[in-house]
Amino acid sequence: MLKLGIIGTSWISHEFITAAHQTGHYHLQAVYSRKIKTAQEFCEPYGAISCYTDVIDFLDSELDVVYIASPNSLHFAQAKLAILAKKHVIIEKPAVTKPSEWKELVKLANEYQVYLFEAARNYQEAAFQVVKDFLSNQEILGANFTFAKYSSKLPALLAGEMPNIFSDVYAGGALMDLGVYCLYLAIGFFGEPISSHYTAQQLPNSVDLYGQGVLIYPDFQVAIQAGKNITSHLPAEIYTKTGTLTLNAVAAINQARFISHSGEVIDLPIQPCPHQMQEEAEAFAFALAIAHQNPAAYLEWLQTAEQVHETLYQMRQSAGIQFKDEKE
Repeated sequence: MLKLGIIGTSWISHEFITAAHQTGHYHLQAVYSRKIKTAQEFCEPYGAISCYTDVIDFLDSELDVVYIASPNSLHFAQAKLAILAKKHVIIEKPAVTKPSEWKELVKLANEYQVYLFEAARNYQEAAFQVVKDFLSNQEILGANFTFAKYSSKLPALLAGEMPNIFSDVYAGGALMDLGVYCLYLAIGFFGEPISSHYTAQQLPNSVDLYGQGVLIYPDFQVAIQAGKNITSHLPAEIYTKTGTLTLNAVAAINQARFISHSGEVIDLPIQPCPHQMQEEAEAFAFALAIAHQNPAAYLEWLQTAEQVHETLYQMRQSAGIQFKDEKE
């Protein structure tokens, strides 16, 4: 049983805890927050859980693995402290704001003999492998991946507030929050692109509300859209020499249908998966890796994450999106 510690008290941490408990491999042990009242209120559904306002004391407690879901810009420093304390680390996507940070965390994790994971749920769900296997003998001609969802924080932004998800201080924006799912799908299926580009509708602080990008491969291109000021209902499409594969979404894939140029229809064997079960699959995969049961997959995850962050950073730079620490 892995003793679990949580940094970050948003709804997504509750979802991860529920999923982790459902696997039978984790037990919630401690929660860190800057305010003791926030930590205590967060812990109420789980019974007697240790609450901390000092991150060093938190990391000195009896923990095996730390899940980090704080604002994006805080991930790197918190993950580094956790690794130095010899804890396994699961970081909610995007794990870092620049590829150099990811490489440093990987190096430290190797040195301290702990595991490091980026929690990008669509990369771990069972449907991902089903689609990847189907595409393995297809000649790819292109793809179109969109993830755009109207943010519940947008009214506050329009009222003059600055929610974390739109803040340059906390490394927010559509590309970082939703576009990363599109990148995990593209790079997970097709590998690292040779180049990438992104243009965006931006706030005065340069953070993007909506954007369109392209990933350039030697023989095809992948179009990317990410938005937090609109909602898209577009499916994901992958174009091959013999037809088109349509996915219902880029995350929580519940349906995948291939239609050949001649009209033949093939439904891939994907079982509809409730969102919570998707997270459970991810948590279970991480637990198996920590138990040394899937070393090859773990190394592939690290490499894919590095390629995602290289591409994410390149796209961000091409659009002129700069975070607070990069402007100083």
